[in-house]
Amino acid sequence: MRKSAANDDVLSTREAAEKLGVALRTVQLWVEGGVLPAWKTAGGHRRISRLAVDRLISERTAALAGISLPPVAPAPVTGARLQLMVVEDEPELLRLFTMVIQAWDLPLVVTTAANGFEALLLMGQQCPDLLVTDLHMPGMDGFKMINSLRGVSPAFDEMEIVVVTALAPEEISHRGGLPPGVRVFHKPVPFDELETLVRERIGTTSAHA
Repeated sequence: MRKSAANDDVLSTREAAEKLGVALRTVQLWVEGGVLPAWKTAGGHRRISRLAVDRLISERTAALAGISLPPVAPAPVTGARLQLMVVEDEPELLRLFTMVIQAWDLPLVVTTAANGFEALLLMGQQCPDLLVTDLHMPGMDGFKMINSLRGVSPAFDEMEIVVVTALAPEEISHRGGLPPGVRVFHKPVPFDELETLVRERIGTTSAHA
């Protein structure tokens, strides 16, 4: 059906997904988390401003510009596998993360993202069991990403979140703090502590399998 002139500046969630080049579920996640403002019609259908979608495209393009992600080796194909996502905007540190995690030789499926936008795109396809993220990042930072995940669905509420940041506790508090249950480590990255945490999580997951 062709839109009327009055509705040219309004998109459905499906139209927004097509314009953004993402899955419908990703747009729904962004809407539910407040990343993409929307409203409901009298019939209960979500409508999104075309201007808001265009702004999100511009911000996302700027956030992703010039960022090259390191390759991640595939996880072992046998046994239980923990879904682990690492979000970090510094390419060299992200590469170090992947190298160290691979050396643990654990049953993991590892995905990486360079900012909050990219992470949410991936989460729209597969919710990780454990999220390890920086806070200070271009585009969508860790604060906004984490806050957008809470209360969206049980899967995201059950996801364990670990922050690895150079920000001091006072700076984190000044910027609104973090939701309850988010564990905070400070840079330089304490890989030994992260490995212990991951091994404990794998053990818990295996015990309930």
